Amino acid sequence: MQKQLSGVFPILCTTFDDAGQVDFSSQARLIHYLLAQGAHGLGLFGNASEGYTLSTEERIALMKLIRREVGPHVPLIASSGHTGTDAAVALSKEMEDLGADALMVLPPYYLKTDGDGLLHYFGEISRAISIPIMIQDAPLLTQVPLPVPLLARMAREIPNVKLVKVEAPPTAPKTSALHAAAADSLILFGGLNCQFFIEEYQRGARGQMPGSDLTRELVAIWNALQANNLPAAWDEFSRILPLLRFELQPGLGVSAMKHNLVSEGIIASARVRHPTASLDPTSLAELTFLRQRIRPAGSV
Repeated sequence: MQKQLSGVFPILCTTFDDAGQVDFSSQARLIHYLLAQGAHGLGLFGNASEGYTLSTEERIALMKLIRREVGPHVPLIASSGHTGTDAAVALSKEMEDLGADALMVLPPYYLKTDGDGLLHYFGEISRAISIPIMIQDAPLLTQVPLPVPLLARMAREIPNVKLVKVEAPPTAPKTSALHAAAADSLILFGGLNCQFFIEEYQRGARGQMPGSDLTRELVAIWNALQANNLPAAWDEFSRILPLLRFELQPGLGVSAMKHNLVSEGIIASARVRHPTASLDPTSLAELTFLRQRIRPAGSV
């Protein structure tokens, strides 16, 4: 039975030790922390996971650990896009076999293709698997535009295309346009660290995929929206906005999230893998100030 794909699905940071090796103990602690904070599911191997730095062997080992730690009922959306169609098909099948409940798939972005090529790419993945596909519409990263009519056509013509993660600014108008064009044939998620969480929800989005460090607060916003308490949702969003804004600096968000998780004793090291950038001392001091305004010492 397909699991419910809605709510707050934090992208799971991949934890490394100070030497840069995968820290499986910290990974397990982070998984249980996110679930305790109210996460409705987890996103795996995306940009905030530094999935682009992982070997095939590491990805397999992590997927086995994550599925084991969350148990059978927590939905997992695993990134399985690739620059080549055959490789994307193979990776997608592997993620399904290892327990993914849905796949988050970037379009090919090294050698770009046209609309027919994109239909072929996502169609080949769909034919190889039996779980839902989330198209990751992220032109700031890929430089591949995915117009609304093309996405709606994919939902109609490719059986397993069931979701779109809208990361094409301005995201709120595109969410409205996709909701109008595809109606219930597409489940829409927001990304870009929830910067337009409320507007996207009001326009038809049914999920968000932020980083790993503000899950409790973002779930509170989700719960307020579900209860039609818009003032409470805006109050909480406004409270955490300075930190969300800080983490939206290109290339610095993952390091910031890891430092926040280290500060709470969840993971052992804030180590990132090159080419992911680390915060410099001035940025780290700025981050500490913002974090302590949101979560004063002793409040966790």
